[in-house]
Amino acid sequence: MARQTLTQVGSKVVIGAFLVSGILHLIAPAQFLPLLPDWTPYPLALVYISGIAELVAAIGLIAKLRWAPVFTALVLLAVWPANWWAAIEATNNGEIAIAVIAWLRLPLQLLLIYWALKSPVKKAPAR
Repeated sequence: MARQTLTQVGSKVVIGAFLVSGILHLIAPAQFLPLLPDWTPYPLALVYISGIAELVAAIGLIAKLRWAPVFTALVLLAVWPANWWAAIEATNNGEIAIAVIAWLRLPLQLLLIYWALKSPVKKAPAR
C-alpha cells in the first residue's frame, strides 16, 4: 500500500466533507438557513444551490477532473461570508458552544481550500 501524503489525505477529507454536507443541504435544508442573514434573497434556494455545488465539487474531485480543485475552492469562498455571519451571530446571541464551533470552522475552511487546490487531477491529454 502506497504511503499517502497529507495533501492526498486532505483531498479525501474535502471530498468526504462535501459529500456529507451536500447531501445534508438537500435532505435537511432548514438546518442551514440560520447560517444566512435575514436579508438574504431566496435563502432556501441558496441552500439547495450550495448543496448541489458541493456535490458537483466532490464528484469532480473524485473523478480528478482538472476544473474540480478550483471549483471546490470557489465554493468554499462563496460560503465564507455565511460562515462569518453564523460565527458573529452566535457570539452576539451568547450561544457559546455554537460560537466556538463557528469560529473554529473559519480557519478550517482555509485548510480545506488549500487541500482542494492541491487535489490530484488527471493529466491533460498530449497534443
